[in-house]
Amino acid sequence: MQRILVLNGPNLNLLGKRQPNIYGKLTLDDIEANCAEIAKTLGITVKFTQSNHEGELIDRIQTASENFDGIILNAGAFTHTSVAIMDAIGSVETPVLELHLSNIHKREEFRHNSFVAKVAIGMICGLGANGYPLALQAMRDYLQAQNQG
Repeated sequence: MQRILVLNGPNLNLLGKRQPNIYGKLTLDDIEANCAEIAKTLGITVKFTQSNHEGELIDRIQTASENFDGIILNAGAFTHTSVAIMDAIGSVETPVLELHLSNIHKREEFRHNSFVAKVAIGMICGLGANGYPLALQAMRDYLQAQNQG
């Protein structure tokens, strides 16, 4: 059974309260519960975690291969600023799929740049909370294809 880590960055703990017009009304707990149900139907194991601290996110990326086959990363604002997170992803074998609730390309200019995209296997953005189950399916399919090849 494939094991996927869903790693959420800064301020995502405020989902449901923070700018619901951009990020939606669901909380991170709501999204996690939905993904747990979807994971059962996909035949995968999923673990959610969130941190507001860049170093903690880097530590989890670096050690993910010990327990996980892939990472879905919503790095929040670190997407646009963290060369360190980019370097961590580039330094490990664990595939990372980038995820965003909002369409970063329709927002402020500084959000158009993603350091994560430079080392991720792909990106899902702009679909709100619906992006999470899509990312689970995409990562499952990616891992299956890698195991067959």
